[in-house]
Amino acid sequence: MPSAAERTRTLVQSTCSAVLLVPGLRHAPSDHLMPLARNVGPDGDLFLELPADSPVVRAATHAEDDELSAVLEITDVAPVSVPHRIRGRAWVSGRLTSVPGISGPGRTTLRLETDEAYVDDLWGAQEVEPDELRDAAPDPLRGHEAELLQHLHSAHGEQLRTLCGLLGERTARRCAAHLPSIVPLALDRYGLRVRLCEGAGQCYDARFEFPAPVRDVIELSDAMHTLFEAAAR
Repeated sequence: MPSAAERTRTLVQSTCSAVLLVPGLRHAPSDHLMPLARNVGPDGDLFLELPADSPVVRAATHAEDDELSAVLEITDVAPVSVPHRIRGRAWVSGRLTSVPGISGPGRTTLRLETDEAYVDDLWGAQEVEPDELRDAAPDPLRGHEAELLQHLHSAHGEQLRTLCGLLGERTARRCAAHLPSIVPLALDRYGLRVRLCEGAGQCYDARFEFPAPVRDVIELSDAMHTLFEAAAR
């Protein structure tokens, strides 16, 4: 399974929505607190690009002794329609400083010096040390996951339903007309997670591991074919 640090770094460098929480700015419009771009530097610090007129930028520019504390909160929402759609959240806290001269017109880059990080997602909740976040690699599928899940959901529903045959007794005794609905929920280099929903709104997740971690979408295609072939037997 991906480590907590890998999951946190994947969320930081993904397109998930994020907002900066800064003391004294809780009532600022949320769109003024949302970074336009996020990156992780070689030391594990976060570089966040915001509109130059953002109240966070003004606060960081005028902070004394670099003591403006902040928390970047990231919310991960499934890219397909599914019950309980929030897949997880991550928080990275630290101190904000302004980094002049590296952004385009109308934008300013802020550095969030990482003190603490925490992730609470489909795998569980766990703290992440700054050096772990620095050394972790984001998932190689992060830029393609949303599109891949949407494609699986819209074009491969029948193949997804065959995965029920791999779930043992919970679905083995059901006829095809009463199998639970199955929706692709999450995808990473280690495997595919789906959410199955039965009558009365009861849902549960199942995860299917790939034979080996994939490094790109080409290897993912081979792994998915292997998975569907196993389910069809």
